Amino acid sequence: MTMNRNQYPCVEFDLDKLAANLAALVERCHDSLIEVAGVVKAVSSLPEIVRVYEESGVKFIATSRISQMRAIREAGICKKPLMLIRIPMLSELPDVVKLCDISLQSDIIVLRALNEEAKKQGKVHEVILMMDLGDLREGFWNEEDALDAALEIEHELKNLRLAGVGVNLSCYGSVLPTKRNMQGLVSLASDIEREIGRKLDYISGGASTSAYMAMNGTMPYRINLLRLGDIGLRGETDNFAPDFLETGVMTIKAEVIECRDKPSFPVGELGVNAFGEVGHYEDRGIRRRALVAMGRVDYGNCFDLIPRMEGIEVIGASSDHTILDVEAVKDKVHVGDVLEFGIKAYGPMAYLTSSDGVHMVFKGGKQNA
Repeated sequence: MTMNRNQYPCVEFDLDKLAANLAALVERCHDSLIEVAGVVKAVSSLPEIVRVYEESGVKFIATSRISQMRAIREAGICKKPLMLIRIPMLSELPDVVKLCDISLQSDIIVLRALNEEAKKQGKVHEVILMMDLGDLREGFWNEEDALDAALEIEHELKNLRLAGVGVNLSCYGSVLPTKRNMQGLVSLASDIEREIGRKLDYISGGASTSAYMAMNGTMPYRINLLRLGDIGLRGETDNFAPDFLETGVMTIKAEVIECRDKPSFPVGELGVNAFGEVGHYEDRGIRRRALVAMGRVDYGNCFDLIPRMEGIEVIGASSDHTILDVEAVKDKVHVGDVLEFGIKAYGPMAYLTSSDGVHMVFKGGKQNA
């Protein structure tokens, strides 16, 4: 939800910083002959964010959910091609063809059904075949299966066009992009090109965790498409924190609803918390503690929050409360104060922007000029 007055908790987006990050990423990728698919799933494809991506130099607007694709189409805010980056369910293929220009695919049964649906709608739908290079999420595991699928698309599935091959890394198995696995993808693409007798448009070398290879010149030259979202929004990834990106695109604001001295170790017989977890507590004596009115249902993991005020420490959270140690804060914290937080992971973005209890605020950008 968008707010026009002080309502908390909220996420404030600095659209100028986002635009600057996207411009810097696109420029550096283009220097390496790499196009960018701008991924907006982490912020639930918020229209205000999609507009910034649309005005940047990205090649595609990409997201993972058909519901978000539909919202983008219905809002009329995007003229760039739309890319579906979650391999689709059979049940949603009519919408895939209707709403998306290109999609990631990894199953021949789905590809055949997709071809039939594209034929019904009188369209030719572009696909990128995904290869699993060790992260163990989506993708063909055997190269022979990928080659067979490519040949079938090229010669039999006339309402599909094989646009390229791709890989996903780091999202499930924590496997990092390397010269070795990127070169493996290039080798697969070359084998497919030899079999079908033409060049592929795209060899997509992953998402934000692959960005550092494009920036430091270690990406194999034939990788020519990256799917970037997290790095533009956070200004960094877990393996890459470039000095040319802004890290303050998102600011979380939450209001203090209680502040007093309390023991730091629970008093009484201990069991499990509201989430069925056994807590770990350190006895530090009596400490000044503050509660803010947001919790795990709003952002996921409280330890992914970064307090902006010096001296604040995140202690824990329940579904609707976040507990802070404010003993070391120089200026006293009071009920009614609004505290600011950054984030150090992808998860809070997805939670916060899809929570009905968190308000969205936008500053800067052409739409607010």
